[in-house]
Amino acid sequence: MLAAAQSDFQGATHMVPFEEDTISYNQTPSTGPIARFQSRLDRGEVKLKFDPQTGWRDSLLAALEISPKSQTLVFSKTSLQRERIAPQNPRALFFNDEIYVGWIPGAPVMEFTEVDAKLGGVFYTLEQTATDKPKFVRNNQCLECHASAKTMGVPGHLIRSFKTDDQGIIDLITGVSEVNHRTPLEDRWGGWYVTGAHGRVTHRGNLYGKAAFQKAEEKPNFLGNLASLKKLVDLTDYASPHSDIVALMVLEHEAHMHNFLTRLHYEAQMALSRYQHIRYLRSMADGFLKYLLFTEETPLKAKVKGTSGYSDYFPTLGPKDAKGRSLRQFDLETRLFKYPCSYLIYSESFDLLPKLMREHVLQRLHDILTGKDTSPEFASIPAETRQAILEILRETKPNLPAYWRVEKRAGP
Repeated sequence: MLAAAQSDFQGATHMVPFEEDTISYNQTPSTGPIARFQSRLDRGEVKLKFDPQTGWRDSLLAALEISPKSQTLVFSKTSLQRERIAPQNPRALFFNDEIYVGWIPGAPVMEFTEVDAKLGGVFYTLEQTATDKPKFVRNNQCLECHASAKTMGVPGHLIRSFKTDDQGIIDLITGVSEVNHRTPLEDRWGGWYVTGAHGRVTHRGNLYGKAAFQKAEEKPNFLGNLASLKKLVDLTDYASPHSDIVALMVLEHEAHMHNFLTRLHYEAQMALSRYQHIRYLRSMADGFLKYLLFTEETPLKAKVKGTSGYSDYFPTLGPKDAKGRSLRQFDLETRLFKYPCSYLIYSESFDLLPKLMREHVLQRLHDILTGKDTSPEFASIPAETRQAILEILRETKPNLPAYWRVEKRAGP
């Protein structure tokens, strides 16, 4: 895992001085999706409904267009409200392409992260109290954990995997501090509940306490391949009875991808301010392209199948080309996606990269997909896969440079 963590680029874990003038994170108002949503609330354009049992949760998920099928459940004490989290009272996480939501039964606040295209992760809390004027409060206290070497040195997101005791307290010497699509499944999901099928492949999910881990050594997967969590936890008050394995895999890819986009934006902005060029960032851009194209993804050793319907819902978000193909289509037999190019290439964070960096990334991506680039880092992508990704992007990605429209088949 150390090698995987370092494969982004040399210096990927160094802290970026994001509170200084070039970025000025703390002093810059966010213009991200939560900030825009708060403006709509203030203008009375949208109304939320408070539920005595679940608070703002369901109304907010609907208003923010976040599906309950994205729910994953984490029971390790790794949150701002860690004292309220336990295997018997897990934190529910929901997400879409640009917002993450945390909800805990009985907790006084809900937790939110938005992905601001220029600032990266911006953190908020919302009091679980009935009011006519709900207010998202920006909370920079979250940066104590969410701005570190584990988030690529920028305000970002963190997926971890550790053994826990019966109360959800983590054992820091037993796990993985940064989980993404490169992490082997057998090292994932310590401290998480997992529903779904994964064959004979093991993982660390659904296990807590010394006895459970001892039994897992004797009988691997005794709590794997679960269609339901009924025998482990009461989920009556939750939005879904699932902690879907496919949603977990998408979440892990997305969180690190958001961090990488933020780091790329920060570094390009600082380089342009200092040097008026980005030539020193070429290796970083190559690392980004490797992650974008899943070149180091851990292959699946067995077919994966979720339980919540997320794997049917997510591909419907598109966009699709004339042949019905989409970067959101799953494979789930040998890899996560059928066409391995991150759907976050459609995101505002990608589109608002500093102009020189965006142009450089798109030129390199085009060279890779057309076969002009023969770098060994991308040699594992089959020609037919490159061609499919090229065709999908040509039809579905707005504002591509003119040279993308010229027909040229991908080379071997």
